[in-house]
Amino acid sequence: MKKIWINKSNSFEEAEKFDENYYRQMTTTQRFEIMQFLRELNFKLKPEKRDESGKRLRRFIRIIQQK
Repeated sequence: MKKIWINKSNSFEEAEKFDENYYRQMTTTQRFEIMQFLRELNFKLKPEKRDESGKRLRRFIRIIQQK
């Protein structure tokens, strides 16, 4: 069974700090898998945007690989 948890914050700044710390604790691979999952979910919800998103992601990956 997959665990689900919730973080309650008193301000937007506190919530942002929590998110930053949460994602910094993950490995690069884990963050990439989350990004890929969200990207695929977006494709399912908005099939008309497939071509646009794919082009931008390819360009982004190319920039990362050059650095």
